[in-house]
Amino acid sequence: MTTTSPSFLNAQPSLTAARPGRLLSLDVLRGLTIAFMILVNNNGNEANAYWLLKHAAWNGFTPTDLVFPTFLFLVGISTIYSTAARLAHGATRHSLFLHVLRRSILLFLLGLVVNSFPYFHVHTMRFYGVLPRIAICYLIVASLYLINAGWRSKAALAIAALTGYWILMRFVPVPGYGVPTHDIPLLDRDANLTAWLDRQIFSATHLYERTRDPEGLLSTIPALATAILGLLTGIWLRTLRPLGTRAACIAIAGVNSVLLGGLWNLSFPINKKLWTSSYVLFAGGLSLLLLAFSLLIVDLRKKAPSRSDHSRFLSPFLVFGTNAIAAYIFSELLQSTLSSIHPHPGINLQQVLYRSITHLAPDQAFASLLYSIGFVAICWIPISVLYRRSIFIKI
Repeated sequence: MTTTSPSFLNAQPSLTAARPGRLLSLDVLRGLTIAFMILVNNNGNEANAYWLLKHAAWNGFTPTDLVFPTFLFLVGISTIYSTAARLAHGATRHSLFLHVLRRSILLFLLGLVVNSFPYFHVHTMRFYGVLPRIAICYLIVASLYLINAGWRSKAALAIAALTGYWILMRFVPVPGYGVPTHDIPLLDRDANLTAWLDRQIFSATHLYERTRDPEGLLSTIPALATAILGLLTGIWLRTLRPLGTRAACIAIAGVNSVLLGGLWNLSFPINKKLWTSSYVLFAGGLSLLLLAFSLLIVDLRKKAPSRSDHSRFLSPFLVFGTNAIAAYIFSELLQSTLSSIHPHPGINLQQVLYRSITHLAPDQAFASLLYSIGFVAICWIPISVLYRRSIFIKI
């Protein structure tokens, strides 16, 4: 008796197998994103940090709210380039799908480690999180791209995800609360469909904010649209048009996306913790503009820089950008370690370090910033060692 695999896995790749030209700007932007992510995730004192280094409390937007969607956007772009590179080395769809599946599972499991380190108590383990969301979105967009490399179906899916999420959040009654805008405010902190669903799946000890989780199940739908936006951008970047034309079109798309997100915000507020559809468009547009700017200052120079001749300005971002996941995981484990060590009763090592800085810089917000910068610098050291030795950890 013989068995057959799904046809899309056995079929020969119809995707282009041409070896992709590497855009250094992608590594630079990824590195900048990771550096800022580590900075804002590790404020010396969250309450006293500058506003731009904190997430919006609920509706609204700060520069910090751009970090995660930009990284997820870059995941979508990287999917295109990594797929093309593996096809150039003779990989089949079947082997690529298995690679995507293994990588997604590993990312999800690493997310559980990051969330639980160093105690790993099952009754408080958080199953949502940054890496689990990346794993789920990556698995879906990469699989869809392997099934069909065309852009139209991806664009349609992104539109459906954004529209469908808006319909769910705006018109579907929340059990026990009522209909949004009629019985309860739209996007009420706890009386919204996303928070309600997460509470049905997990108890409060498994949710980041106890009554809700910023990386919850339902909000993964619009997050998928963010990754698809990156996938579509990657498809566009792989066309044969002049790089200047591609960058200009990306900038135009970015402006339009920001405007659409701003308009939608009037009826469906921008909200990072709920990953609203307006937030996807607004943050996605800013990510597109950042990419266009990165292309301009890095790859559109008269001579594109290489690893051997890039400027000193780009070097720190390349260090983080070429080992992004490793840098993020290291930073999270380091922070958990500092928080778990208590030199004095009721005071952990992170607090001791922050208080020592306040003796030199009494201003609380500035002291918090100094702590964050120092934390980023500490994280940069081991990652720079990997970079100098040309060790690039690929999950």
